[in-house]
Amino acid sequence: MIEILIVAGLILLNGVFALSELALVSSRRSRLRSMVENGRPGARAAMALSADPGRFLSTVQIGITLVGILAGAYSGASLGALLEAVLIEAGLSQAVAAPLGFGLVVAVITYFSLVVGELVPKQIALRNPEAIACLVAGPMNILSRVAAPLVWLLDVSSRLVFFLLRIREETGPSVTEEEVRSLIDEAENAGASNPTSAACSRPCSASATVRPRA
Repeated sequence: MIEILIVAGLILLNGVFALSELALVSSRRSRLRSMVENGRPGARAAMALSADPGRFLSTVQIGITLVGILAGAYSGASLGALLEAVLIEAGLSQAVAAPLGFGLVVAVITYFSLVVGELVPKQIALRNPEAIACLVAGPMNILSRVAAPLVWLLDVSSRLVFFLLRIREETGPSVTEEEVRSLIDEAENAGASNPTSAACSRPCSASATVRPRA
């Protein structure tokens, strides 16, 4: 029973990391900034993490990787042995029970890891990313400080790969003309634009104020 609880706890911890990752990545900086101005707890920490995504993503990846390794190793060693004993008592030989028990445990753990540790937390994060980001930003910020040496190593390594692949890092948010026109269309469809503003928005060239993507 204790073994099952430990594995379940590791899967839930993996879900927390997945939830935190998608919530902070999906959060809009404008909403986070508004939450900071309104004094929302955790909003300032969420803004700080979103401003340095490399450090945050490295922290989350370290957590997910360690949890995955621990869950796989512990479940295979403990639960696999328990299931092997049950199968032997059921009449199977040890040569058959050992790999069968290990395989069944891996299959079950993988299933729950995908559903409980990945899919469900990410869907929850997409429903209200800013609120969840404010909730998890504090613990994630503390974890990133504890794992600072590993985070620094992973961040530098990823920057090196970007350099070798000649991929330029984003220096700031950019909005294309197509995105602006899409926002205008959405506002008009929702009835948010009056006829005067709608008439003005069409002939005005968005390229005059918006820098197109390179």
